[in-house]
Amino acid sequence: MTLDAQLAGWVHSAFAWAGMAWGAAMWRATLRRQPTGGALAPGNFAVLVGLLLGAALGNKGVFLMERPDVALAIWQGQPLWPGQSIVGGLLGGLIGVEIAKALTGQTRSTGDAMVWPIAVGLAIGRVGCFLAGLHDDTYGLPTTAPWGVDFGDGVPRHPTQLYEIAAVLPLGYALHRARFATPGLAFKAFLAGYLLWRFAVEFLKPVPVAWPLGLSGIQWTCAIALLLYAPFLARGWRAECRAAPGRPTAPAGDRPAYPPGQRQR
Repeated sequence: MTLDAQLAGWVHSAFAWAGMAWGAAMWRATLRRQPTGGALAPGNFAVLVGLLLGAALGNKGVFLMERPDVALAIWQGQPLWPGQSIVGGLLGGLIGVEIAKALTGQTRSTGDAMVWPIAVGLAIGRVGCFLAGLHDDTYGLPTTAPWGVDFGDGVPRHPTQLYEIAAVLPLGYALHRARFATPGLAFKAFLAGYLLWRFAVEFLKPVPVAWPLGLSGIQWTCAIALLLYAPFLARGWRAECRAAPGRPTAPAGDRPAYPPGQRQR
C-alpha cells in the first residue's frame, strides 16, 4: 500500500477535515435537542470559540513537544509547518472550554455532548492516517503478526491507526449511551480512557525523539495529564455513586447540559 508524498498529504488532510466536519455536525445536532440552544447561542458560542482556539494551540504545541527537532528547525528559520496531535487538540480544547466558561460565568457541564462526535471524527481522521502510510507518523513498529500491514517499505507493521479506531469507537459509543447521573462524567471518562490508551499504544510505535525513561513526548503528555485529571474523574465517580438511586433514563450525550428550569450562569 503506497501513496506518493503529495497524494498522501492530500488524502490525510481530506480525512482529517472530513472527521472534524462530521464531528461538528453531530455536536450541533446534539445541541439542537437540548434547551441550551444551538452552537451559536450565547453560552454555546463562547464554548465553541474556546474549544477551537484551545484545540488549535494544543494541537500544534503537543506536536512540537513530541518533535523538538522540528521545533528547533522552525526556530532556526527553516520553512516547516508543524504537524498535528490529537492528544494536544483534546487537552487544549478542554482548557479553552474551561477558560471560556470561566470568563462567561458558566458552571454547567458541556463535555458529554461531545463524546460521540469526537470519537467518530477521530476515527474518520485515523482512516486518513492509515492511508497516508509511511508519510504519516502514526504507523506502528514492525511485527510478525498475521495482520501486519506493509505500508510500502516491504516491512509488515502494526496498523496502530486501525487499533485506535477499534478502541475509540466502542469507548465513545458506550459512554455516549451510558446513563450517568453526574453531568460531565461521560466526557471525563472518555478523555481519561483515551489518554490511557494513547500512553499504551505508543509502545507499538517508533519514538521519534526519546524523552526521559525512553518515553515519547506524547506519552509524557498523557501521563502528566492523567495525573492532573485523575482527581476530577474521581470526584465525578464519587458523585455518581452517591446519585446512583436517582439514575437518569436519558443517555449522557442526549441530556441537557443543566437541569431543566435552572438558569445558565
